[in-house]
Amino acid sequence: MIPNQIMIYDTTLRDGTQAEGISFSVHDKIRIAEKLDAFGIHYIEGGWPGSNPKDIAFFAEAKRHKWRQAKICAFGSTCRANAKPATDAQIALLLEAQTPTVTIVGKSWRLHAEQILGVSIEENLRMIRDSVAYLKSKGKEVMFDAEHFFDGYKEDSAQAMAAIEAAAEGGADVIVLCDTNGGAMVHEVSEITSAVVRALSIPVGIHTHNDCELGVANALAGLRSGATQVQGTINGYGERTGNCNLTSVIPNLQLKLGISVVPELSRLRELSLFVDELANCQHNIRAAFVGTTAFTHKGGLHAHAVQKLARSYEHIEPGDVGNHQHIVVSELSGQSNVLAKAQELGFELEKGSTHVAAILREVKRLEHLGYEFEAAEASFELLIRRILGPVEPFWELLEYHCTYIRSVTNKYETCEATVKLRVKDQDVHTVAEGDGPVNALDAALRKALIPVYPSIETVILDDYKVRIIGSSQGTGARTRVLIDSTDHHDNWCTVGVSDNIIEASWLALVDSFEYKLRR
Repeated sequence: MIPNQIMIYDTTLRDGTQAEGISFSVHDKIRIAEKLDAFGIHYIEGGWPGSNPKDIAFFAEAKRHKWRQAKICAFGSTCRANAKPATDAQIALLLEAQTPTVTIVGKSWRLHAEQILGVSIEENLRMIRDSVAYLKSKGKEVMFDAEHFFDGYKEDSAQAMAAIEAAAEGGADVIVLCDTNGGAMVHEVSEITSAVVRALSIPVGIHTHNDCELGVANALAGLRSGATQVQGTINGYGERTGNCNLTSVIPNLQLKLGISVVPELSRLRELSLFVDELANCQHNIRAAFVGTTAFTHKGGLHAHAVQKLARSYEHIEPGDVGNHQHIVVSELSGQSNVLAKAQELGFELEKGSTHVAAILREVKRLEHLGYEFEAAEASFELLIRRILGPVEPFWELLEYHCTYIRSVTNKYETCEATVKLRVKDQDVHTVAEGDGPVNALDAALRKALIPVYPSIETVILDDYKVRIIGSSQGTGARTRVLIDSTDHHDNWCTVGVSDNIIEASWLALVDSFEYKLRR
C-alpha cells in the first residue's frame, strides 16, 4: 500500500546531466529549477558543488532566489577515508552552498567499499555515520543515498543494512535505497524495500535507474512497499540508459493510484518539453503521458471509436497531463491548449472565437516550418499580440547584411554587420563589428534602437542554442535558433527558424527586443 504523502525529489540538474549529450548552463539550471518549483516538486537537487565551477555558480545564484515551496539540495559524498568531516574540503563546499537540504552518497555494497574505495567495512561505516552527524550538527536536513543498495543487499544483506543503519545513527532524515546499476527486478525491489521499511524508524526513499527498462516500475514497487520519497529526472535523463522518469511516475501516482503529489498535473507536458528544449534534445514523441503520439490515433477502428467515446482507446484524459488527442486523418482543434497558454500569459480569449482559431492556424503553420514554442514563450506571446492586433511596429526593417573575412596571409578575421531601419519615420543606418555574425547583428541593431528606445540597453543575450531540423538534408537542413534574454529583472526566450542560420538568429533576436519593448 502506497503511503498517502509522497515526496518528489528531482535530480535532473545533477544526475540528469550525467547523460551523454546533456549539458545545461547556469542560467538553464536556474530556469529549470524555477519551472520545477512552480510545478510543485518538493526537492530540487542542484548539483555537486565539489565537482565543478558551474555547480558552485548555480548555488550562488540559487541563494538569491525566493523559492515557492521546493527545497534546493546540494549533493556530495561522505568524507574521505581516515579523515574527519570537519576537515574535508568537499564537505565544506556542501555547507558553503547554503542549501536547507544536503544529500550525501555512501557505499552500501561490500564490493565498492573494499575494492573501489579500498577501505575496511568498519571505516566505511564510520565515514557514513560521521558525515551525516556532522552535517546534522550544522542544522541541515540530510538525505543519505545508499549507493548500489540492492546489489549490496543481495550479496551481503547484513553489511548493506549496517550501512544504512550507520546513516540512521548519524541522524539522517531520509534513507534512499539506490538501484545504481539499474539491474534489480521489480520483485527484488519490492521485497528488499519492505524489509528495510520494517527495520527502520525513519522515512525511506527510492532511487532507480533504467538499465533494464524498469526504472519507473521499480520506483513504484518501492513506493508500494513503504518508501515515501521517489527520486528521478524529467524525461528520464541520466547516465547510461537513464534514471527513473518523473514524467511517468508522477501521473501514475496521481491518476492511477490516487496520491496527490503536484497541484497542476496539467502542466506536465509543458514541463517535459521545456526541459527538452533547454537540453537541446529532440523530444521523445512516444514518451508515456507527455509524448506527441501518446494520444494519437490513426485511421480505421481506433480513430472511429475515439471520436465517439475517447476513453475507448485512451487510458486517461489527455488534458490531465497537458497533452491532447490527435487523429492523424482528421486532427482535432486543440483550442483548449491555446486558451490555457494565452490565459497564462495574461490574455482573456473566448473559446471558438475567430482570434483563437487564427492563433491556432498560425501556430500549426509555424510548427510545420519547424517552430516550437514550448520554451520560447516570449515569441508565442508576440504571435498572440500580432493576431489580436493592431500592433504598431517599433521599427521597419529595410535591409541587413553580414560579412565575414578571414585572412590566413595577414592573420586576422573580422565580422561586420550593417542594419538599415526606419524608426519613427527616420531612416537609420548602422554598422558594427562582432565576434561572429549574430554578435555583430546584435551590436548594429542596438546602435540603431537605443537612441530611441533606451531600455534596449538593459537587455543581455544570455544563451544561444541552435537545432538542426531535418538533418537528413545535410547542409541544406532548416535551422531553429533559441535565444535566452534577460534584463536582470525578467528572463525570456525567443525562437527563429529559417534555412539560413543568420536569418533564424535575426528573427529570434528581433523578437527578443520587441518583447522587451512590448512589456
